[in-house]
Amino acid sequence: MNLSSDQSDALFATLAARFEANPQRHPGISWADVTAQLNAAAPAKLTALHQLEATGGEPDVVKVDAANGELTFMDCSPESPAGRTALCYDQAGWASRKAHQPAGNVIDTAAAMGVELLTEADYHHLQSLGAFDQKTSSWLATPADVRERGGALFGDRRYGRVFIYHNGAQSYYSARGFRALLRV
Repeated sequence: MNLSSDQSDALFATLAARFEANPQRHPGISWADVTAQLNAAAPAKLTALHQLEATGGEPDVVKVDAANGELTFMDCSPESPAGRTALCYDQAGWASRKAHQPAGNVIDTAAAMGVELLTEADYHHLQSLGAFDQKTSSWLATPADVRERGGALFGDRRYGRVFIYHNGAQSYYSARGFRALLRV
């Protein structure tokens, strides 16, 4: 789906206001550079950003790749995005539930949105920019060896520290969602 010009204008205005309000997240990056990058991006990238915003992620620029100039947007909502909670980790976790299956799973939802799940390193980078997930938690991209044993990773911030935990991939909670990133 391509965004209408009204949707695109509204998205740019929201992103610009958030960018200007949070300069500590992107030192040395100008909004003019971000705008140029977004205008040159494939329409699918703007649609993905729109979906991050529509599900409560509050995406913002958090880094730029020095080698190729690629911008990384991450969900910067104070808590795990409300429109992406109560999901099992993946299809296998969802299928293993005998009762009370949630609406979906994190891996398929992220893929449908055209975004990536945060890794542990991404999550620590995000947490270096502010205090996130103080009341919620967020599923993280899980290494294959952990997933093969039935587990999945999630993170949160408690007691002034960032914690990475594990849970069964079939579990889901109303206070656990997922944060994503998009490279543009």
